[in-house]
Amino acid sequence: MMKTAVGWHVELEFEEDGQHTRAAALVRLPDGSEVHGHGRASRHRIDSDQPRVGEEVAGARALNEIAMRLLTKAHDEIDTASGRRSQPIHV
Repeated sequence: MMKTAVGWHVELEFEEDGQHTRAAALVRLPDGSEVHGHGRASRHRIDSDQPRVGEEVAGARALNEIAMRLLTKAHDEIDTASGRRSQPIHV
């Protein structure tokens, strides 16, 4: 049986103006640090108004930015702990 040792708290907020959707994402890590990401989506003028789709696209882009920042953070922590320069972590 797996045991959950930690939990991360993720928040997403959206702003929409009918044409554009902006997403702001925040992950709070157990060590107290926070990682932020932002994403955007634009609706073409001939597309139907589907706010949920804009949220999904903008939210995914914001979370992708967080993912890349977390990979960089982990890479830097590996280098600091080992005292050497390691290979970059790829997705």
